[in-house]
Amino acid sequence: MRENLLKRLLEDNSTTINGWVSVDSPYLSEVLSYSGLDSVTVDLQHGMFGFGAAVGLLQGVSAGPATPMARCVTLDSATIGKLLDAGAYGIICPAIDTVEQARALVAACRYPPRGVRSFGPARGLLYGGSDYVTAADSTILSWAMIESVTALANLDEIVAVPGLSGVFVGPNDLALSLGERPGQWPLPATVWAALERIVSASHSAGIKAGIFCVDAESARALAELGFDLLTPGTDVSILRAAVEDRVAAIRDSAPRQGGGSGY
Repeated sequence: MRENLLKRLLEDNSTTINGWVSVDSPYLSEVLSYSGLDSVTVDLQHGMFGFGAAVGLLQGVSAGPATPMARCVTLDSATIGKLLDAGAYGIICPAIDTVEQARALVAACRYPPRGVRSFGPARGLLYGGSDYVTAADSTILSWAMIESVTALANLDEIVAVPGLSGVFVGPNDLALSLGERPGQWPLPATVWAALERIVSASHSAGIKAGIFCVDAESARALAELGFDLLTPGTDVSILRAAVEDRVAAIRDSAPRQGGGSGY
């Protein structure tokens, strides 16, 4: 089976960087894959597209060197299986609040007898290789999103679930759940303390910790905190920030038009 390069980097204790696809553009997902990112995630939860677009987006990522992953809309084994069949090499599942949900996520990513995934690899077989069915269980990454006070209360049990690759923090929903305003940087003390606990619990359990970041500055700080997988913004937020920077630079340097008598 084709190697999961992100998995190898994580096993080598490397700090990894993940891209985020939120618009329906296979070309853009391919560009991201060639941008030096270790993985690129196709976001079905908040991305501006439906499941029908996911195959093309995963194909775009797969055309480059980055590992293709997907965030599902919710914990649903059929949908997760379909994304894996489409070629996702990792699943990020939102709103994992209990140990039972974490176990269900792991099971959805594995074939029997270790899981409940239905056979039908489809594009996964094309991308992964002829031994996909026998090697997929040990290749696919499963990420449980921690984004609520309930998840924090059950954190030690969640990170101990056998087969779970890591947890992935949704900091904005976590902030809301903790009674804080989302989108702040620096993070409120309550959110920062929760992140410290998540990293510590994950590493103590022998799994990885990932997080969504607002920009490169916050990603660097969160890497120093110990997070293993960093997502420094979505495709759209990075594009908008780059355009705004260029517009500002041009406007700041452009000569002012004189008010002379042109007529």
